[in-house]
Amino acid sequence: MSTTAISNPAGSSKLAWQVEWRFAAIRNGMRDALAYRGDFIINFLSSALVPVAIQLILWYSIFTASGKTEFAGMTYPELLAYTWTSLLFSQIRGGNYDFDLIEMIRTGNLSTYLVRPVGVVAFTFFRGFGEKLATTGLCFLLGIIAIYFTQYHIHHFIMGMMMALLGNVIAYLFSSTLSASAFYWENAFAVLMVKNMFVSLFSGELIPLSIVPEQYAWVWKSTPFYLFVYGPTQVALGKWDTQIWANNMLIGFAWLTVFWITLEASWRYSIKRYQGLGG
Repeated sequence: MSTTAISNPAGSSKLAWQVEWRFAAIRNGMRDALAYRGDFIINFLSSALVPVAIQLILWYSIFTASGKTEFAGMTYPELLAYTWTSLLFSQIRGGNYDFDLIEMIRTGNLSTYLVRPVGVVAFTFFRGFGEKLATTGLCFLLGIIAIYFTQYHIHHFIMGMMMALLGNVIAYLFSSTLSASAFYWENAFAVLMVKNMFVSLFSGELIPLSIVPEQYAWVWKSTPFYLFVYGPTQVALGKWDTQIWANNMLIGFAWLTVFWITLEASWRYSIKRYQGLGG
């Protein structure tokens, strides 16, 4: 995915160069994420604190304070299992790649990347994806440990991880398309902040989407956001079998294709407005 023509270094085939710089960007992102391991762990825990705290307080109020034994067809232990499992997948989704793109456009630093023999949108993704792979590794380790104390099955957990990683790619493509608004609007950060609020709600990060009344379920089912957290959590908990997982993975790849095409078109058109003056 390139926003400008590229030239390959001498002595390197086009295919080899394309593979090489992508892996280099991923390694660079992982090194940056793990450079300060203490900060990495603190950021991981702090970003997980808010959604978990909201859910735990909510479930406590519903069950312990009111005396209910079931809510939206789910028991207290099932809701707690969802909360702790969704915590792992909520850390995989998203990232700050889209904000990095907007900052490049706003400050004029995008010019530095446009003259390099790599696509700026793809480079930003692979570097950010490297950071998320470090987080994914930690989440996977925690999930494997949890398997020995719960009724998880490792193949369900791995399938959930695969769906979460697919969701991460979809999230980036969608967010990067919105980032193109920075070519037209200086305060484009607001667009991504509103997007983040919608994604937090419709991804299942704040509440399990199964508690949404059936007549309104079409709302979240018509978006790809449920593939970020809710879907992987359902798979890991064994609520979705292999066939449902496969069907939703196909839906995910369909969304990925749509957003890929949309992103290509939006950047190809919007980059024409770029002047590289900064601000």
